Amino acid sequence: MFRRIAVAAAVAALGLGVAAHALAHTAAARAATDGVVLIDTNLALENASAAGTGIVLTSGGIVVTNNHVIRGATTIKVVVPATHKRYSATVVGYDIVDDVALLQLQGASNLVTAQAGNSAALRVGSPVRAVGNANGGGALVQTVGRVTGLARSIQIQDDTGSVTQLKNLIQTSAKLVPGDSGGPLLDASGRVIGIDAAGSLTNEFTATSGPGYAIPINRALAIAKQIESQRASASVHIGATAFMGLSVQQSPSGVVIGSVVPSSPADQAGLQQGDVITTLDGTSVSNFTVLRTLLFAKHPGDSVTLGYVDQLGNQSSATIVLTSGPPQ
Repeated sequence: MFRRIAVAAAVAALGLGVAAHALAHTAAARAATDGVVLIDTNLALENASAAGTGIVLTSGGIVVTNNHVIRGATTIKVVVPATHKRYSATVVGYDIVDDVALLQLQGASNLVTAQAGNSAALRVGSPVRAVGNANGGGALVQTVGRVTGLARSIQIQDDTGSVTQLKNLIQTSAKLVPGDSGGPLLDASGRVIGIDAAGSLTNEFTATSGPGYAIPINRALAIAKQIESQRASASVHIGATAFMGLSVQQSPSGVVIGSVVPSSPADQAGLQQGDVITTLDGTSVSNFTVLRTLLFAKHPGDSVTLGYVDQLGNQSSATIVLTSGPPQ
């Protein structure tokens, strides 16, 4: 895992600086929480924790959420608010471009599922309701608003400097706060028409004022189906994530190792802070994006040969057997 998420990312959604107000506990409001779960993750390599929201797709415990909710997680715990039951979750797969991840709750059965709507039928002005684990508080909070735009695109910059563009999003005036990511955006009938993903035009991890954004549910479910079918792609990773055990920084000299996890494959191979990575399996590594792309297709148990220049300027290489680590 090369990416390091700031502690502010721990509540993986975008704050809008506007206090969300809980709706009255009417029958309709209670029904809106059906099939919505709380997600808590431990980011042990970051010495941090994270919180978000998920949507139950099957009674057997398949849950969809945002990829940025579980990115970097070493453990994932999911709570069903209605029953207070707590489950460990494993990552079935995730899409790093469309920000969708699929989880499997261990030992889950007879869960209440959310009802999917049709995001293609949305119109600007349609009333919507957002539900989420606001501020990671361990309770579902609902806010209301309207669709204020369709097919919107936003750019998000992470702590590595990499810029990701999320496309074809639903824009809404329903207020989102940290922790809401992965929760449902509901239509007037209580059907899920989007997955709350962002509340900022610029940075996924910074609280700013502005509209909220959601991934259309039709798109999210198509990605979920691809993941369930075990069909990997350039943006979709299936199963456990390969892990070398180091972080990197971009510098004028190239991709520099910033830290090495003790007892990790990288540590055992003799890599050290300050070494500059030059190749992976013979392919030139000029920046973080190239390195991430090459590793993305790998799985635990695969071997890779890493070329690097040490701090004395010596060209070296190391063969590393990848182990299992946090999702990207």
